[in-house]
Amino acid sequence: MKKKLLIFIFCGFCLVAFKLQETIFFTEPINWPKANYDFSKNPLSAQKIELGRALFYEPMLSRNNTISCASCHSQYTAFTHVDHDLSHGIDDRIGTRNSPALMNLAWHKLFMWDGAINHLDVQSLAPINHPDEMDEKIESVVTKLQKSKIYPGLFKKAFGDTVITGEYTLKAISQYMLTLVSANSKYDSVMRKQSTFTAQEKNGYNLFKKNCSSCHKEPLFTNLEFENNGLALDKSLNDFGRMKVTKKNSDSLKFKVPTLRNVEFSYPYMHDGRYKRLSDVLKHYTEKIQTSPTLAKQLQKPIILSSNEKVDLIAFLLTLTDKEFIFNPKFSYPKNIFLPKPQE
Repeated sequence: MKKKLLIFIFCGFCLVAFKLQETIFFTEPINWPKANYDFSKNPLSAQKIELGRALFYEPMLSRNNTISCASCHSQYTAFTHVDHDLSHGIDDRIGTRNSPALMNLAWHKLFMWDGAINHLDVQSLAPINHPDEMDEKIESVVTKLQKSKIYPGLFKKAFGDTVITGEYTLKAISQYMLTLVSANSKYDSVMRKQSTFTAQEKNGYNLFKKNCSSCHKEPLFTNLEFENNGLALDKSLNDFGRMKVTKKNSDSLKFKVPTLRNVEFSYPYMHDGRYKRLSDVLKHYTEKIQTSPTLAKQLQKPIILSSNEKVDLIAFLLTLTDKEFIFNPKFSYPKNIFLPKPQE
């Protein structure tokens, strides 16, 4: 009887320890909706996350070993880039869109500006294969990783086997991206009643709730939907957004609503990076909306903001900056893996 009791207690302890380990790697912030990602099919572990982090910064994912995920998704700019409007890839090829900021991806169901990818575990395959991004095949990536000095050992720690596969490679990158949770801005602190807005920020928040919150829904600050936000078509790009995927005219000029979290750092703005400043974005919504059959219903009524109200609204948007996320060393270049250890 005592032996059975001890076994029961030990099993219970292991279960609690497993649960505690889970919360270290990923926790749903209080009052947030339930994450969409099914963790049971790709359980998080420290070893897989560390492998995924290394792969995120690994240029061997590209054809000529020059472009990594981090090339277009820099941690210090909310995991996007700021040096040009359209993303630059292999051989300095220029794409047709601005790279989206990466954060809180566990809550997303569709990925990319047009929703072409429906699961985070395969999302990385799109830039790897794209001729203007990494221009590589996953089979070649696996071969290069297998021949490297560090990756067989990292895969052994993560998956129990030195044999590297495309599935394990993509799942590891996914694990790292799942840890990119941003939920500790001043806004979050105010929601937790740990701090308060200034009068200007509070007025900006009220203006936000009145004019912006239907598409940029709290707390993710995106409704995860695809909307036509009234941008004029750039005829040099001829990008019709979601319609490219669905082939439906009703999806013409619709793009995924981006999160506004860390928007202070994630410029330039819009799917094609046409606006460099938040003031330009507000000018678009108050003065430059292009009407069309698919224009978001929320924008069919003019948005009117005074110059002072625009300043207040931007003051609120700046409270969405999460510096703990932007500068978290757990997300940065893994020097412990890539740099040689000093000789003893």
